[in-house]
Amino acid sequence: MPVYKYLVKDKNGQTLAGSIEGQSETETVAALHKKEFIVLKVEAVKTAAQRNVSGGKVKSEDLVIFSRQLATMIDAGIPVVQALSILSEQVETRAFRDMVEAIARDIRAGTSLSDAIAKYPAVFSELFVNMTKAGEASGMLDEVLDRLASYLEKSLALARKVKSSLVYPAVVVTMAMAITAVLLLKVVPTFKGIFEMLGGQLPLLTRVLIGVSDALKQYFILLAIAVAAGGAALKKIVSTDKGRRDLDRLKLRVPILGELFRKVAVAKFSRTFSTLVKSGVNVLSALDIVAKTAGNKIVEETIIDCRTAVRNGEPIAASLTKSSVFPPMVCRMISVGEQTGQLEKMLSKIADFYDEQVDAQVSGLTSMIEPLVIAFLGVVVGGIVIALFLPVFQITQLVAGR
Repeated sequence: MPVYKYLVKDKNGQTLAGSIEGQSETETVAALHKKEFIVLKVEAVKTAAQRNVSGGKVKSEDLVIFSRQLATMIDAGIPVVQALSILSEQVETRAFRDMVEAIARDIRAGTSLSDAIAKYPAVFSELFVNMTKAGEASGMLDEVLDRLASYLEKSLALARKVKSSLVYPAVVVTMAMAITAVLLLKVVPTFKGIFEMLGGQLPLLTRVLIGVSDALKQYFILLAIAVAAGGAALKKIVSTDKGRRDLDRLKLRVPILGELFRKVAVAKFSRTFSTLVKSGVNVLSALDIVAKTAGNKIVEETIIDCRTAVRNGEPIAASLTKSSVFPPMVCRMISVGEQTGQLEKMLSKIADFYDEQVDAQVSGLTSMIEPLVIAFLGVVVGGIVIALFLPVFQITQLVAGR
């Protein structure tokens, strides 16, 4: 049972502090009120496992394996506590092992699995907790956990596809910028000294290059400070609701990549919503969870508006049609799913379709970006080399002419 620290005042106005066990913060406050205390503060005390988890990191792959193995053991008739004890021996990560052991202890004390894992929101999302709760209520915990593992695997694969399309060009462009900086700060000044010794009028391209090199050397520290300040300011702006909303709106509107982000959002929405509905979570609660896990403020607000409309009796598809986020095809398929009573099946088909679309677009982007990056490297680095050797060619021609 969770332990809560409290700060209260007794009948005489004396301030007292201590700790007490309680199922929840609300129940703890109620218990203190029964003792005729005026409650000033109640705070949950983190267990050793919770502290370890917050200090460590649990990989998504580990969570997938945990869900799949737990589902298999429960399906085989092994009690949850025993299954968790077996899994704790197999987990390699110290933080995750401590957490699984703590969950097993909570269940032995009478806590349900969903309530036990809810204490670790950094590892088990609201989606995971609610699906587990639905599985416990329906007696289909093994099926729900297996479905969760499949969902996490597909979500992980989708995230990897998007990252792979962005990491390669980012690495190559960063390397190109680093090489260009070294050439301008180290190589060009060396050639400048040689040119000054030789004298004469340098070609225009060479003079421009030397000017850029001199300016970069002179203002390098100021430029670095400006870039760092700009990055910090941007991070602060994005941390606000308005800044995050503007950035997410820009992500959906940016050419080429915007369409990719939109497809990823639709795939994630459909997969998450389908998994929740299939597991027995009611539609309103499912939409609430989907909104929180959307990963994009614009998509999140669209889903929240949809939830409000559904609560007022409007169909899901009719509400989503009003937004510019979800394509007409998606809205029509959801409408058919609502009318035929096969909403989760339609959502699953939409998710599979958009997963394939994302995969195809990522492959196309990678194929398109590769020659563009090579051309960029050729123009920038090649231009610097040509500018440096133009005076040498001129001197060679003069010497040959004599």
